[in-house]
Amino acid sequence: MTNKVTYQSKPWLNSYETGVPEFLEFEDVFIADFLERSVRRFPDNTALIFQGYRVSYLELDGMVRSMVACLRGMGVKKGESVAILLPNVIPCVVAYYAILRLGAVAVMNNPLYTDRELMHQFNDSGAVLLITLDLLADRMVALREKTGIKKIIYTSLGDYLPFPKNLLFPLVAKRKKMAATVAPAPDLYKWKKVISSHAPSDYREALDWDDVAMYQYTGGTTGISKGVMLTHRNLSCQVQQLTAWFSSLSDGEEIFIGALPFFHIFGLTTTMNLSVAMAGSIVLVPKPQGTQLLEAMRMYRPTFVPLVPTMYISMVHDPAINKTDLSCIKGLFSGSSPLPVEVIREVEKRSGSVIAEGFGMTESCPVTHINPFHGGPRKAGSIGVPLSNTEARIVDLADGVTEMPVGEMGELVIRGPQVMKGYLNNPEATEEALAGGWLHTGDIAKMDEDGYFFVVDRKKDMIISGGYNVYPRDIDEVFYEHPKVQEACAIGIPHAHRGEAVKVFLVLREGETATEQEMIDFCTDKLAKYKWPVAVEFRREFPKSTVGKILRKDLRKEEVNTSPRTSGI
Repeated sequence: MTNKVTYQSKPWLNSYETGVPEFLEFEDVFIADFLERSVRRFPDNTALIFQGYRVSYLELDGMVRSMVACLRGMGVKKGESVAILLPNVIPCVVAYYAILRLGAVAVMNNPLYTDRELMHQFNDSGAVLLITLDLLADRMVALREKTGIKKIIYTSLGDYLPFPKNLLFPLVAKRKKMAATVAPAPDLYKWKKVISSHAPSDYREALDWDDVAMYQYTGGTTGISKGVMLTHRNLSCQVQQLTAWFSSLSDGEEIFIGALPFFHIFGLTTTMNLSVAMAGSIVLVPKPQGTQLLEAMRMYRPTFVPLVPTMYISMVHDPAINKTDLSCIKGLFSGSSPLPVEVIREVEKRSGSVIAEGFGMTESCPVTHINPFHGGPRKAGSIGVPLSNTEARIVDLADGVTEMPVGEMGELVIRGPQVMKGYLNNPEATEEALAGGWLHTGDIAKMDEDGYFFVVDRKKDMIISGGYNVYPRDIDEVFYEHPKVQEACAIGIPHAHRGEAVKVFLVLREGETATEQEMIDFCTDKLAKYKWPVAVEFRREFPKSTVGKILRKDLRKEEVNTSPRTSGI
């Protein structure tokens, strides 16, 4: 290791693609401005595709303007919160851009959440209006009295369908639980009716770049979910950072796969906002599993594919991949958790393109690091290098300040224009997360001499076995090499002698069988003995987040609640 390499010297700049600058001169452009720019430049380009139904940029803009008029008419004012509780459907995009243009604050919510979770987010955000789905409308009307929400607008999966699907949908939707009859209630409105009854408005609220644009709630993996305050500056700078990074993509020419949920910051940024800024087309995939993803790729020939590892894995293991030509793809992006090397190789072989793995957090819009797209080398297991205008370093786990030598592990901290303003109604958590002006990620990581960062694990996921630190990701990667294994997740369990030991949960590939001892034996020449699992449990599937990330914490919680202490080997 050379003494010349420091975090301040930014060795990662040597891996930047030609034309990607260290510092961008950011345009003072709001997210809603990007839509208006795309409308001016490419009015007839397709903006959204849902089940074959196409919406042009001109049509999208008209719908957004009508929703601005509707929300104003319902009394929504600058700075007030409007909640969106929708999957990836056309009204989700329309509502989001209308809220930002009006100067209100968008609050994205997960439709799979329980009433208790939603009530917390509605009340914490101070939401005054909710836009949701007919399938959820009756529940939300009942929940409304426990919140500050006054009015509810609901849409249906059948609101925007092409012929003949629009005729068939009413005949089968309720039987297939794709639609619901909504009971009449005060201040409850149908989406299509309010859109059609409000003429497009040219109203545009005067805004400051540092005004809060949205409250994006964390997944609550470390307790109750926190409302991340993201400003117009955060969102705009992030889009400009990504546009610069993926410089080989062209405005008005790209087709994005819209599989990542827009209620999650990864999908909202890397699919919706990035595509709209580039006047791209978004193919909305309501059920992003292997079969549906491959069907969308055959039908619409996407050029840019941002997904999470479980989506890539499901595609690779779906027999339909053998009849799907992926050569249309210019680039692929993966985040939220590590992507197994063999899956990377398979997808890249079939597409002839590059999967750029990255890293981010809700608190950073989310992207802070990406592997080079067409620049320097991509390194297996690395989250890549910091984006333009982004600084990163590794600090001591104990004090959170002292810089660790290059190559040694510590906590990853980040600074950049995409980093949040703070947590809503939570100054203590804000002070802790942004201590010293840096975003403290809670991830254990290291940087090599080339400036590539490697996340080893979350602080809380680290297993201490016999005094040794064991990182679950190391165990996971070994099992991903096994030809019978589709998914793997290691956790720490109590152990009478070591304090903690490793237990591995496995999902086998379809048609495969295996024994616990077979899997433990697989580790003997690949891991130090103190890292060997003392138990293996086979599962049909894993608990996962809304973006497909395996929820290690849920498996750990199940184990704590059901298992006695283990003596092991």
